[in-house]
Amino acid sequence: MLRTGIFGGSFNPIHLGHTALAASVCEQGLVDEVWLMVSPQNPLKQNLELLDEDMRLAMARLAVAPYPMLHACDFEFHLPRPSYTYHTLQALRKAYPDRVFSLIIGEDNWDNFHRWYRSDDILRETPIIVYPRGEDSQIVNHNPSSPLATSGSEQHLDIQVLDFPLLPYSSTEIRTLLAAGEDADYMLHPTVAQYIRQHNLYKQ
Repeated sequence: MLRTGIFGGSFNPIHLGHTALAASVCEQGLVDEVWLMVSPQNPLKQNLELLDEDMRLAMARLAVAPYPMLHACDFEFHLPRPSYTYHTLQALRKAYPDRVFSLIIGEDNWDNFHRWYRSDDILRETPIIVYPRGEDSQIVNHNPSSPLATSGSEQHLDIQVLDFPLLPYSSTEIRTLLAAGEDADYMLHPTVAQYIRQHNLYKQ
């Protein structure tokens, strides 16, 4: 069975850090492939900075093209909204019974994981790969806020911390630079930078 990592995000836009991190998960042998799952626009929550989902997907596909083990995924586009990670994982297992799915999340999301919908069920059913957000990271192999941590069940959890450096790339910074008419190419894949210019994206 293929070990598939799910790396979700808005990817607004996708940058060099996203693909470097996803590739590293594969290179370290934690999974065989990574699906970068582009989050759709939530119709119940307006975000004026969030680009059209099809454009974000197009840029993600351009960015992962050089990486055979990375795939841009629109799976959540076809699920009821708002989409919860628990429901996404359940639907993935049903649609792809030949794969074992892991969830790739950042340290900031891990710190708040106990607030996620059915977080304990996700922890029981899904291996978690956490990537640190800085040199002073203190990620533990279970979330102390979770009921599982006090029930003795944490010993059954599959949580791994990714050995990956903090990279100086940020979608927010890219949008800020582009809105000010400045250059952000050093954080972007060349084909993504070209797509942004072609469609005149992220301008004020």
